Parts: sequence; C-alpha cells; structure tokens
Amino acid sequence: MKSYQLIHELISLVEELEQQNPDRAVTMQDFAGFVVHTAGKSAPGAAPPALLSHDVRFGKNEKTAQEQAFQLDNNIGQLFVYMSRYAKSYIKKALDGTPLVTAEDFTALAILLTHDNLSKSELIHYNLQEKTSGTEVIRRLLAAGLIKQWDDVKDKRSRQIAITDQGKQLLYVVFEDMNHVGKMISGNLTVSEKLTLRYLLQKLEDFHQQHHQQKTISSKADLKRVTETFFDQID
Repeated sequence: MKSYQLIHELISLVEELEQQNPDRAVTMQDFAGFVVHTAGKSAPGAAPPALLSHDVRFGKNEKTAQEQAFQLDNNIGQLFVYMSRYAKSYIKKALDGTPLVTAEDFTALAILLTHDNLSKSELIHYNLQEKTSGTEVIRRLLAAGLIKQWDDVKDKRSRQIAITDQGKQLLYVVFEDMNHVGKMISGNLTVSEKLTLRYLLQKLEDFHQQHHQQKTISSKADLKRVTETFFDQID
C-alpha cells in the first residue's frame, strides 16, 4: 500500500497533538494548523525540507539533483516559472487577431491607459522590462497607432508617450478575452483558495517591487548578499 507510510505519519502527528492537549479533544482545524506548523519547522540555519512532490517532466535519474529541485524555495521558484509560461500561452491566444503580440504589449498599453502620459523609461520600468525589450514593445505599439509620442519640453533627451483613442478602443475589446485568461490562470481553486493565494502573491509583489524600485539586485553577488542577510532573519 503506497500510502501506508503517509497514513502512519499522520497518525503519529495526531498522537503528538493529543499529547500536547491532554485536557481537550482536538479538532480538524487544530490538526490542520499543527501539520502546517510542524512541516515548516527546521533547525536554525538548516535548509528547508525537500517536498514530497512529483514533476511529470522529470525522469528517474539523478535523484540528488531532483531532491535539490524540490527543496521548498527551489520548488516554489520552479512552479512560478511554470505558471508564468502557462499564463503567457493563454495570453498569446487571447491576443490572436490583434496588433498586440506579447503579454508585455498588453500590460504596457494597460499601464498607459491609467496615465495621461509617461516617459519611455517610466513605462519600461513600470512594465518590469529591460530597456532593449521595452523599447521594442514601444516601437510595436507606435507602429500600430496604439500610442503616440512627442518631445519632452523639459528634457530634450526624453520623449513622452500616451495611449491613443485607437489604443483605448482595442484595449477594452481585449479586456473581454483577458477575463477568460484570468479565470484560466486561477484554474480549479476555490474562492477561499483564490483569496489566500492573492494575499500571498501580493505579499511577494510588495517584497519584489521594493527591490525593483531600489535596484538592489544587479548582480549574482547581490542575490547572494540579499538572501544571506534578509532570509536568515525569517527562518
């Protein structure tokens, strides 16, 4: 019986929880919280535990490498990459038949919809892009007549851009199809699970946005410095 070991572990956890609460009957809510708390515990300085997970893409070789991939932080990063690729695939289908080529084209236009105008560098920064790829997005939107540009009167080296009426009309049409994308991305989660996920993702967004704004990660050395100083504080 493949699940016997898991059942044995669950029974042991129930016994441990009952030992900690000898004067009352424990509930399912108690047990759920206890399991999460227990699974998250690790020795100071120890690596997060490897997850009992499976990736259909992986074969049977190199078990050591697979254990590394399924360490908690690594596995979360891996799943984020997968989710990003699924999302881009759905967005590409939703944009089919429009002048918008990529998800970045859509988000750039959506950002401009909420501003009177922005400089090119501001839009690229808000759209979380590198200068080269951001400039290419702006070029495509200009060529399609979805945005317009003009010289910045305060800074001759800069140009201001804004969405056109044509861009607005297109965007509101695309919004309809993007609603289906949003539902597809959130998949088979319940409303309660969606609210929990949104809370956690917003927490991550706030964390990463701060580093993006302050430009704290510009090299491999910065990655090591930030993870060694910040994450040791929350273990």
